Amino acid sequence: MSSLFTLVFWCLLFVLCWPLALLALVLWPLFWLLSLPFRLIGITFDALFALLRAMLFLPARLLGHKG
Repeated sequence: MSSLFTLVFWCLLFVLCWPLALLALVLWPLFWLLSLPFRLIGITFDALFALLRAMLFLPARLLGHKG
């Protein structure tokens, strides 16, 4: 659904202002490449916090705490 919305928005932008639509089409891959390191950092921190959460709840899980 998101891809369809993006396509409709781009077509509408192309009709209203085609130079801006073509510029967006060219710059989108560059923006994606620039945001990739931030996504990797986010994935790393998410994994780190999941590990810390598992380590903190390990004693409760070993003792059989339900919840």
